[in-house]
Amino acid sequence: MKILLTGGGTMGSVTPLLAMVDYWKNQNEKNEYLWIGTKKGPEKTAVEKENIKFSAVANGKLRRYFSWQNFIDPVFILVGFVQSFFIIRKFKPDAILSAGSFVSVPVIFAGRLLKIPSLIHQMDIKPTLSNKIVTLFAAKITVGFKKSLKDYPVKKTVWTGNPCRRSLRVESRKSKVESFFDLKNDIPTVLIVGGGTGAMAINRLIWEAASELTKFCQIIHIAGKGKMPSRELRIANYKYFEFLNIKRMANAYELADIVVSRCGIGSLSEISFLKKPSILIPIPDSHQEENAELFKSAQAAIVLDQNKITAKILAENIKKLLFNNYLKKQLSENVYKLTNPDATKKIGKLIKNF
Repeated sequence: MKILLTGGGTMGSVTPLLAMVDYWKNQNEKNEYLWIGTKKGPEKTAVEKENIKFSAVANGKLRRYFSWQNFIDPVFILVGFVQSFFIIRKFKPDAILSAGSFVSVPVIFAGRLLKIPSLIHQMDIKPTLSNKIVTLFAAKITVGFKKSLKDYPVKKTVWTGNPCRRSLRVESRKSKVESFFDLKNDIPTVLIVGGGTGAMAINRLIWEAASELTKFCQIIHIAGKGKMPSRELRIANYKYFEFLNIKRMANAYELADIVVSRCGIGSLSEISFLKKPSILIPIPDSHQEENAELFKSAQAAIVLDQNKITAKILAENIKKLLFNNYLKKQLSENVYKLTNPDATKKIGKLIKNF
């Protein structure tokens, strides 16, 4: 098949599509891919690393709140529509696949005009505005959580779970991996993840608590690009990185006894897929709070309020979870119930049936 992938601006709409490409490659399917994304987003680098052809189009964004940009951005969306029209007409895809983001809106509009069926995937629990806009034009809609089924038309909406790269689930030589991270095999390991771009609020809490935390555990801290501490931290059992590639991220997950994370749906999907006990700290006053609430109500994670926690409180919660085997097992079992390990297979089958 010739498949047009579209998404970008942030990595949230990119990782599930790359998971689908990963799935098709593992199935030895000789598909041809083209990606339409933004000019300045982070997706171009990630996409080209997978040897996928990339085209950028103009993109605008409509906001749920008042902004003067809401009067200007429709012009960029229109330009993006014209650009997408000619790209699609030249590539002649069999299907369009999107996981949200506003750059996908003009692409799906243009695809509909050219009679190319599209599948849109809803990752978050709260429907994104971009997905709601293109609902009428999509041939199929898939959702990451059963709760989201009510947000879209019944006849064309399917619960599949969120796609995750199977390469995240690795079984490597543990001693070799521990050597890369310079870890010990007799101390529990905590993985700190702030999302695709890092989270300074979490970073600061960890930096403040690092001396106390490393008395009883060792830490792998993914701080985010450009978000390293102002001074070098030389603390035994504490290792920090700006970024880890997919292979090293899989290794970090493999070593982690527990994970401390933001509540971006990409991270949550990985935590669920890998059955990791976790402590979640959502961005205040954002859609992440709804994601976190679902995990909390399902007893699938410990959720902390960023506005109320201190470094001491975070350290206490990490210690509490790390050494409570019953709680770790309970969270691990419950979080796995929220996912569907066959998400990529289900979505792949739907696209094949177009």
